[in-house]
Amino acid sequence: MDTNRRQFLARSSLASLLLTSGRCLPLVAAESDDASAGDADNPSPFLLGNFAPVHDELTIERLEVVGQLPKGLGGMYVRTGPNPQFPPRGRYHWFDGDGMLHGVLLRDGAASYRNRWVRTAGFEKERAAGKALWTGLAEPPDMAKMFGGEPLFKNAGNTALVWHDRRLLTLWEGGPPHEIHVPDLETVGVLDYGRRLRHPFTAHPKVDAETGEMMFFGYSAMAPVVHYSLVNAAGELASTVPIKLRRSVMMHDFAVTARHSIFMELPATFNLGRMAKGEPLLKYEPDLGSRFGILPRHGKATEIRWFEAPACFVFHTLNAWDDGDEVVLVACRLSEYPDIVGTSPVKRAAAGSPNDMPIDTPASLYEWRFNLATGEVRERALDDLRSDFPRVNDRRLGRPTRYGYTMALDMHALVKYDLERGTSTRHDFGPGRYAGEGVFVAAPDAKQEDDGWLVTYVFDAADEKSELVVIDASEFASAPVARVRIPARIPFGFHGIWLGDEQLGEQRV
Repeated sequence: MDTNRRQFLARSSLASLLLTSGRCLPLVAAESDDASAGDADNPSPFLLGNFAPVHDELTIERLEVVGQLPKGLGGMYVRTGPNPQFPPRGRYHWFDGDGMLHGVLLRDGAASYRNRWVRTAGFEKERAAGKALWTGLAEPPDMAKMFGGEPLFKNAGNTALVWHDRRLLTLWEGGPPHEIHVPDLETVGVLDYGRRLRHPFTAHPKVDAETGEMMFFGYSAMAPVVHYSLVNAAGELASTVPIKLRRSVMMHDFAVTARHSIFMELPATFNLGRMAKGEPLLKYEPDLGSRFGILPRHGKATEIRWFEAPACFVFHTLNAWDDGDEVVLVACRLSEYPDIVGTSPVKRAAAGSPNDMPIDTPASLYEWRFNLATGEVRERALDDLRSDFPRVNDRRLGRPTRYGYTMALDMHALVKYDLERGTSTRHDFGPGRYAGEGVFVAAPDAKQEDDGWLVTYVFDAADEKSELVVIDASEFASAPVARVRIPARIPFGFHGIWLGDEQLGEQRV
């Protein structure tokens, strides 16, 4: 391994500490190399019910379709999520699991399913050993790995997906992306843009459908800096801009407009000195307030403008756009950073079904307006419903948006927002049926922003099987137009993507 690559791995391993922690992650060697299922009397809720992993890679043709697939809906829905191949070393956190891709291919009214592991270097090394080799976010990292030139945490490739430059990438914000071949979902390998990528790659890059540019960033627990990069329409990493922060913070997402990029310096802070005293590495400090940095898309670091706002936390943004002198941001806002790692698994799991989300996250949709002429900031709640995983019609990313879609955090409904009218519509899946993030698919002949469908995976607890559900976005409260029944269980996951027939046909080979 060359020196530059070793340094990159070390930086990525330290950056991966950023993913999340509500408790201290002491920098000491792990006490045991034995793979275990953790505490049998206190199992992680993320290993129970439909959070539990599956282990078979399946290819299933000729799936049953209930209803009728729309004629214009041709392509593939792919979703990634955590799926540990071996029992964890100690306590398991949902963000730890190896990435697994689940895809349903729709062609000529027929449907097929396949799932494949994301075969990262860490995955292959553990498979060869026949056991877990890395600890996760709820356990002390094994420092011997870093001293040996390996990451402290495994790049699981398990968080989100993006299509750019005729490539499908699966993402994990502590390290580089992995390229995936479609429709077979086989892992091609790490993409580092000819070794020009020198910082972690966010799980939520933004692709401008009009310019073809992709913007992304990487952040660090070690230094108060965010690196902001742009890949042009030709797939070249064209620029990287270091942005100084007041302190190291967790920054899971950002937003873009047609002219600007918006960074969120929120008071979920990293502090290695604090950790050395036995206190949490990551701590929510509301007295520090929040700052939002607005940078011209192709600007220099000195051109960023910071806007002060009340303390909050944001995992996911819906969209942003320019409105005269104002920059508008819509996102799912939390009043504080949730203590995900430090919660009690037994109490959470015992509170209801093992399929219930064991995290009490009071996120709801908010709007911010930043006035570039006066420096004024205005924010307001758009709803009080607990929801997250926001999505829009990706053709409108960075432009004014009328409609947005979120997942109710009880996982029993998707929600459509009309931002012009200030109204919302629910699509309920019924008791015992659990949905994931809804992804918008534009109709080929779309004339309105909501001409198209929302697709998502739904788990039915009654038969322990999953479905791909297709909802008419313009008739949102109506029954699904089609349900593709899958004779297998798809565990709960994170983020998905729709790849149309045109994209599938143009991918790099």
